[in-house]
Amino acid sequence: MIHWRSTLKLFEWLVGLGKKSPSPKPTVVLVHGAFEDAAAWNGVTVRLQRCGYRVLAPAVPLRGIRADVTYLDRFIKNVDGPVVLVGHSYGGVLVTELAARNEHVSALVYVAAFISEAGETINALNTQFPGTLLPEATYTVDYGDGIDMYVKPESYKRLLAGDRPSRAAAVTAAGQRPIDVSALTEVTTASAPGEIPKFALVATRDNAVPAQAQQYQAERARATVYRLRSSHDVPTSHPKFVVRVIEAASRRGEKGARGLGDE
Repeated sequence: MIHWRSTLKLFEWLVGLGKKSPSPKPTVVLVHGAFEDAAAWNGVTVRLQRCGYRVLAPAVPLRGIRADVTYLDRFIKNVDGPVVLVGHSYGGVLVTELAARNEHVSALVYVAAFISEAGETINALNTQFPGTLLPEATYTVDYGDGIDMYVKPESYKRLLAGDRPSRAAAVTAAGQRPIDVSALTEVTTASAPGEIPKFALVATRDNAVPAQAQQYQAERARATVYRLRSSHDVPTSHPKFVVRVIEAASRRGEKGARGLGDE
């Protein structure tokens, strides 16, 4: 005679066979932009890690599109499984190029970022619509092998960090990382594959990359768009909202993104 407990265990085991195991969460790779480093993502990183994501935030060389993509491509190719690429500002150009090179990219997230297509330049994208204060807020330094661009300390808060306290913005300005000016005129070589889900967070108070430019590029890329009343440094000032968008992207569909809307 079969004991009833054994029968129950057998039944539970058979039922379990019909259930799908939850898919592992993708690795989230956070790509920072110009005038900053990976620390810009700290608030986003800690929240994603609490949610069980593996997070990588590489240091971008900021030596030009080709050089930066080559470096990051080698980095991405060492990541197993699906990857959600998240780009801030200039980082948007880089994640677009990387997505065209790596089949395991499952989603793209653009945070106050450029969404370029093949044959474009950052300068052209950023001046297509009025509003950027970049030319008047920056200065250059010739380092021998090229020319670096910095943000003037007195202009840093207005250009990039309008939502942050003045002292915090001043500290970041002091430790900013410059970008080689060649990146602004270098022609992009790829567009993001059409089948990859794209999500764009438009910063409506951005003085570096005009909100109108962000909106236009996002709609052109057929991205799911979220608008946020924020200055340019969204990852630092609004990490919670950025995480919500990344989580929606990780589910690879608009269904998980509904309900965010404007904020």
